[in-house]
Amino acid sequence: MSSEKQNNLDNQEIDLSQIFKKAGQFFEYILTSIFKSFLFFKRNIIIVGVLFLLGAGLGFYLDKTEKVYDNQIIVTPNFGSVDYLYAKIDLINSKIINSDTLFLKEIVGIKQPLKLRKIEITPINDVYKFIENRPQNFELIKLMGEDGDVKKIVDESLTSKNYPNHLITYTTLDETTNNKTLEPILNYLNSSDYYSSIQKEYFNNVKLKMIENDSIINQINGLLNTFSSSVNGNAKSDKLVYYNENSQLNDVITTKDLLVSEQGRNRIALVNLDKIIKDNSSTLNIRNKKGTNGKMKFVLPLLLISLFVLIRILKDYYQTQMTKLNS
Repeated sequence: MSSEKQNNLDNQEIDLSQIFKKAGQFFEYILTSIFKSFLFFKRNIIIVGVLFLLGAGLGFYLDKTEKVYDNQIIVTPNFGSVDYLYAKIDLINSKIINSDTLFLKEIVGIKQPLKLRKIEITPINDVYKFIENRPQNFELIKLMGEDGDVKKIVDESLTSKNYPNHLITYTTLDETTNNKTLEPILNYLNSSDYYSSIQKEYFNNVKLKMIENDSIINQINGLLNTFSSSVNGNAKSDKLVYYNENSQLNDVITTKDLLVSEQGRNRIALVNLDKIIKDNSSTLNIRNKKGTNGKMKFVLPLLLISLFVLIRILKDYYQTQMTKLNS
């Protein structure tokens, strides 16, 4: 029994010594690598310095001359044209990827198609606008929320694509203007014969509805004026007048109030629905500093020096292997 314990202790001591030995070898390797790197840069200090200055100078030049900008348009697709809008944006982006400058210039109308880098569209998550004056949408959110996470449902594409407002973002090389990009894109999005016909009929329907509402409001005003005159006459004769609770006077006033509110919404609709894809606001030339944009003065020196180091490592490896083969 004592001999077995002694063997276990010996084995543990051997294991620990092996671990310390391996750890020592690892740290020695790290220190040796650092020292070799120091010697490498010391031997090639001139080349490294030249590459650094060359990369920094070229990087400063690129950062100054090639500036990337983001441009944003908030739009509202009218007449159920949300899928049409997304399809058109995807089409434009595919043409950008394929460098189809002829399509971008002749069909879309972009003045400088080579400077258009990408375009995308995302819904603006506004569930309150989604359910505003739309009880059916509110009930839909409630129903879908019973079976899952409400936030997930609100954010998923099936729901979010039906939000009223959407954000179009496109990236350009150098600054742009309304005339160069924004107006051509909006004109292209609004060039649909089908939705133009829908828009025309919708406008006619709204105007007819407004005429009918005005007629009903005038009739209600006439009725209220007659009633007011009757009340004033009874007051002058000092007679008490009792009105039946079922006279529906309150309903008439409520109806007028609803019609006036509807007329207000109709007038706003005529303003908002003057385009198939209504542009609500736009912001141009937001400097894009994502990724390497604006950072080439740092990226290029590191890239050139890294390439130089890699080439020297491959060269040394090649020479080592050739020496082994020849020996």
